[in-house]
Amino acid sequence: MITVKHLSKVFNNAGRELAVLRDVNCEISKGEVISIIGPSGTGKSTFLRCLNRLEEPSGGQIEIDGVDILDRNADVNRLRRKMGMVFQNFNLFEHLTILDNITLCPQTLLGERREAAEARAMELLQLVGLREKAGSLPGELSGGQKQRAAIARCLAMNPEIILFDEPTSALDPTMVSEVLAVIRHLAGQGMTMAIVSHEMEFVRSVSTRVFFMYDGVIYEEGTPEQIFEHPQRPATVAFINRIRTLEFTLADRSFDLYGMFGRIETFCNKYGLGDKVFLRLQHVVEETLTGIIPFSGPVHLTVDYSEKTYKLVLTFTQEGQTESILDKLPEDHLPVRLVRGFCESLTEPSPGQLIVTL
Repeated sequence: MITVKHLSKVFNNAGRELAVLRDVNCEISKGEVISIIGPSGTGKSTFLRCLNRLEEPSGGQIEIDGVDILDRNADVNRLRRKMGMVFQNFNLFEHLTILDNITLCPQTLLGERREAAEARAMELLQLVGLREKAGSLPGELSGGQKQRAAIARCLAMNPEIILFDEPTSALDPTMVSEVLAVIRHLAGQGMTMAIVSHEMEFVRSVSTRVFFMYDGVIYEEGTPEQIFEHPQRPATVAFINRIRTLEFTLADRSFDLYGMFGRIETFCNKYGLGDKVFLRLQHVVEETLTGIIPFSGPVHLTVDYSEKTYKLVLTFTQEGQTESILDKLPEDHLPVRLVRGFCESLTEPSPGQLIVTL
């Protein structure tokens, strides 16, 4: 249904250009549920808004059922009737009842008679569990109810595709499940959907494919199992495992060890690792840098903490090292023995790179 080729979007802010989308390419087939995930600021919502030209792309192609919607002769309003959108903040007309919110567009844009539009609206309100709220104003509904009403309004236009832009981000956590249940029901009916969401368990359960967006492109895509269990690219791995990173570059042995410990302690406190973990980290770093690494050049240290697996991984990289560090040390080398005692594993996958897992 949708083919996107080399899509780009550049915003101009006070004479400065910001490329939000750089080179987005994808295909979405009829009946697919595509979830779009990634860090904030990577172009997820902009991508959705470009699909129905709420944002005007800077370049590329978007074809809907074989029609290039970026063509100057394209009927954008007709396109939008085929592609509904559900926004973060509901966008209901506050002065109209829920029933009138839902029937307004079918009557004014599709030419439906009022009786038919209202009958269809009541069916949709039944679908989303809000039939008894037909006569209520939006201000009388909870956030979750407003979003369900917005979904019903979208469905009233009989769209072939629905775009969901973070549909639960403005909701109290207690209301999230009721909205996700409606979306899950639509997925079960075969509705084609593209969903920007931070609800990872929902994404995993409802999607046919997942797009991970990073740096203005679809950085990696695959089935939920591929993306969540076997991500291939570094940024995807870091996002899925919610990896927090602390980095150091040490020019020589005269580095400030105690200043480093201060930064490591702050890192541990920020992510709730506790004093025991900090002390283990402190011992491992000190023994490795003062008793194992030869310092034949600058040394890079990366501390990665996964909030998903609760694992800490320290990577020490000695620049210019061509021979194994561990193989050159005696079997009973005390710093090596101490580090092994503090950690789960100490390995050297390549000369000059030591990886310590706690």
